[in-house]
Amino acid sequence: MNPPMSSVVVPVEIADEVNAKILAVSEDQLQGFQRDPFGAVAERTGLERAVVLERVRAMLEAGVIRRIRQTLLATNLAKGALVAWEVDQDDLDAAFDYLFQDDPFSGHVVTRSTDAASPGSNYKLWTTLKVPQGFSLEKHCEVLREKIGAKTFRIMPAKKLFALGVGHVRRKDMEPGTRSDELAKVTDVAVVRLSDHEWQIMESVKREFEPEELVENLWTARAKEAGVSLEEFFDVAEDLNERRVVGRFSTFLEHIKKLKTGEQVTRYNALFHWAVAPGRELDAGREVGRHHIMTHAYWREGGPEFRNVNVMGVAHGMDKAVVLAHKAAIDEHLNEAGIEVSYTNVFWG
Repeated sequence: MNPPMSSVVVPVEIADEVNAKILAVSEDQLQGFQRDPFGAVAERTGLERAVVLERVRAMLEAGVIRRIRQTLLATNLAKGALVAWEVDQDDLDAAFDYLFQDDPFSGHVVTRSTDAASPGSNYKLWTTLKVPQGFSLEKHCEVLREKIGAKTFRIMPAKKLFALGVGHVRRKDMEPGTRSDELAKVTDVAVVRLSDHEWQIMESVKREFEPEELVENLWTARAKEAGVSLEEFFDVAEDLNERRVVGRFSTFLEHIKKLKTGEQVTRYNALFHWAVAPGRELDAGREVGRHHIMTHAYWREGGPEFRNVNVMGVAHGMDKAVVLAHKAAIDEHLNEAGIEVSYTNVFWG
């Protein structure tokens, strides 16, 4: 008689030691196009590749990881911007739902508030917006304004990027003020035009992975899907990586809702604003971007609606006081660096 079959339950909690080790790398440390992303995770963590694949696959199936994909730098592929909307409180939920569900060009829809009435605090609905090449951000926003009943809006395209990469697990216990020894690199924002052939391959590169696709030779099926050899697939992807079209390979955690495991990845999403003197935007952005807590940092013009802030950044955390301590450490660092901040604020999401 055969012995009863035993099923091994693969841990999917982010607090699990092995999973935390994997996520600390896979969330945002795999920059550029990766021929073998899970091999890179295995190498950096000292785990077997098979273990990495098994754990990531299980977390994706459980909804702990909400998506896995090779990201593209959308700012370099199409016109995009951060948009703040002034909407009456009674219309806010309906406006949120429309932008989240019905507008294909709006992404990362979030409501934000400030701790006190301040410049721009009447703008409670925030989105990212990207329109295809040849289309107008302004015209699309005018259409959306009518659709959602917004009073007005502020379009804030990124002029420069200083930090981009959401890694919740590795930032969880980070001390305020922790920063790189070197200034953050500056990424230019310029739309790159792709040929039809390049787009065909990029469509296969950027599509999200299903659990069954997480295998050792990750890209073989995608090259076949694109109708090219694996080497040509790699050549085009790596060329576009050099042209700053490709972002990073990433496992994105579900960070808004509580996980099925009962865990919560983060509670506070803070958008920091700083106003520095014209001509100091790059200096300030590079100082802000070197702080490890920052998942995003960029030069955007807030205009008079937001008291002319021009450096913005995003940080996440479980404890509001800790997030504010990170902000205070950055403020102090800017002062030490001789960069005068005439105004600053925090918008909570």
